[in-house]
Amino acid sequence: MNPHLLTHETTDDYVDGMARVTRLVAQHLAADAPSTGATVADLAPAVDAVDLDRPAADLDAALAEVTDIYLRDAIWFHHPSYVAHLNCPVALPAVLAEGIISAVNTSVDTWDQSAGGTLVEQRLIRWTAGRIGFGETADGVFTSGGTQSNLQGLLLARGEAVRHHGEGVQSRLRVLATEHSHFSVIKAARIMGLHPSAIIAVPTDETGGMSTAALAAELDGIRERGETAMAVVATAGTTDLGVIDPVAAIADLAADHGAWLHVDAAYGGGLLTSLRRRHLLDGIERADSVTVDFHKTFFQPVSSSAIVVRDGATLGHVTHHADYLNPRTAVTPNQVDKSLQTTRRFDALKLWLTLRVTGADAVGEMFDEVIDRAHQVWEVLRDDERFEVAVEPVLSTVLMRYRPKGVGVTDADSLNPRIRHALLDDGSVMVAGTTIDGRAWLKFTLLNPQTSLAHLRGIIETIAATGEALLAEDAMDELSLDAPFETLASQAPQGAGVEMAR
Repeated sequence: MNPHLLTHETTDDYVDGMARVTRLVAQHLAADAPSTGATVADLAPAVDAVDLDRPAADLDAALAEVTDIYLRDAIWFHHPSYVAHLNCPVALPAVLAEGIISAVNTSVDTWDQSAGGTLVEQRLIRWTAGRIGFGETADGVFTSGGTQSNLQGLLLARGEAVRHHGEGVQSRLRVLATEHSHFSVIKAARIMGLHPSAIIAVPTDETGGMSTAALAAELDGIRERGETAMAVVATAGTTDLGVIDPVAAIADLAADHGAWLHVDAAYGGGLLTSLRRRHLLDGIERADSVTVDFHKTFFQPVSSSAIVVRDGATLGHVTHHADYLNPRTAVTPNQVDKSLQTTRRFDALKLWLTLRVTGADAVGEMFDEVIDRAHQVWEVLRDDERFEVAVEPVLSTVLMRYRPKGVGVTDADSLNPRIRHALLDDGSVMVAGTTIDGRAWLKFTLLNPQTSLAHLRGIIETIAATGEALLAEDAMDELSLDAPFETLASQAPQGAGVEMAR
């Protein structure tokens, strides 16, 4: 018997080991902060000191080591004070499905490796396509994330452009997106070998969404120059502002110019299950391809994403038949025919179990709840004279910056990133940061229904207190440069002389 492999002979060890791992994670779920504030300098020595050529004494020793180098200082996205990036707390049924996925180790590339798994994935793709509004010809495949889904969408767009216009069109292909589109659009263009000039940045309107007037002008310009509009990328939920581009109007223009319409709904895709806000995605049914990240607003563990297309035949642009794997003569379905990946985890099972246990309506309500919370905290910030806020949120992202009376615009641009880094060092609160039109902002990204308005008010006060402390430090530094030491010493609180001398 080989004691290191999961077989029927090691079943008892498997059950015991999983129980220990489950208890270990459960202990850390009670963390009182989203982060310990550990730095690279704090963690790197312990990781580097591990001798990977010599195993630990036993499982307990190995798990203790994992705790020291990872679990103790892990970032806990389920904590209500984590409001930084698009990381969600995960649905419990999906976590249970992970246990099945890892143990069975199915690869959903060919039928002879994933009987049942293939059908589950295909059924979920049809379900998602139905929610989008696609018809019977729709198809798709699960991917590792929105970056891969966006890449595949643009690869299909190029394939269709070449099919219609011939190989000679490639140097004239253009992709239209806004500056708020996800950076993976630019990465995809680079991967495909398109020149940087092939990406045309369409201006946005006052909401931060794509300006349809500007899009029309750009498309007309492309036509006049003898270029070809390969694709228009509409975003249903931008990373920084949570804005949804006017998809229906964009679809009209894309159709008029023969351009593929790709909708990046990695963030906003959760609205497909919303009973209150589904209308925000109106027009998405006219897309040629859609990205949906289930590991964002469907509360799934990473990784779980999909590319869904209106016409399944277009997936043929990424098909390659290998005689040993998926020959042309195959009569059973092989998902590798549609995928950029070959070996691929059965991530679809997580969504399947979530829908079967939790239900789609409950998933949609959780997303609606965090959107509700975003509107509530935006109103709080709007009425707080210490803060500036950006436009009212559409989804669950809120941009704000700490700028009390007397702090200039430029000073606020340097202060707010310092606030964020101070919070990261402390670990009790985690917020994100970004730059819009040259101005620095702090960002709440709300994906946890357990984060209440009371939590958010507390985070606001922590931000303000941190900003106030930094301003006080700056004032003291400025005073120390302008005044002789004797003057500073006379103004210092009693007993502070030694500290100041240091």
